[in-house]
Amino acid sequence: QVQLVESGGGLVQAGGSLRLSCAASGRTLRTYVMGWFRQAPGKEREFLAATTWSGSSTYYADYADSVKGRFTISRDNAKNTVYLQMNSLKPEDTAVYYCAAANALVVRTTTKEYDYWGQGTQVTVFS
Repeated sequence: QVQLVESGGGLVQAGGSLRLSCAASGRTLRTYVMGWFRQAPGKEREFLAATTWSGSSTYYADYADSVKGRFTISRDNAKNTVYLQMNSLKPEDTAVYYCAAANALVVRTTTKEYDYWGQGTQVTVFS
């Protein structure tokens, strides 16, 4: 079992920044991929970024309105924590943000590939 707890969400003005944290606990995480997703009201949960626990590989969503270039995923192995640094936030970034863990050696980008999920943290961006 892996337990994930997100924190760091909140209310921020457009153009501002937030850093989300995901504290992981449980069985060894060295073979897990950690990902960040978000879900806006009325929309499906969408992939944002993922990293192998070793940090040897990271991947960002590369679709329209992508977060690539604005969001950065990182991890602190000593703290068993994964971060999502979000800069230049826009109102359309408003969503519940989720951390997830997949028992895999290469990055995963779909929700069905992830085994464990956090409870989510709300991010609201106002203009």
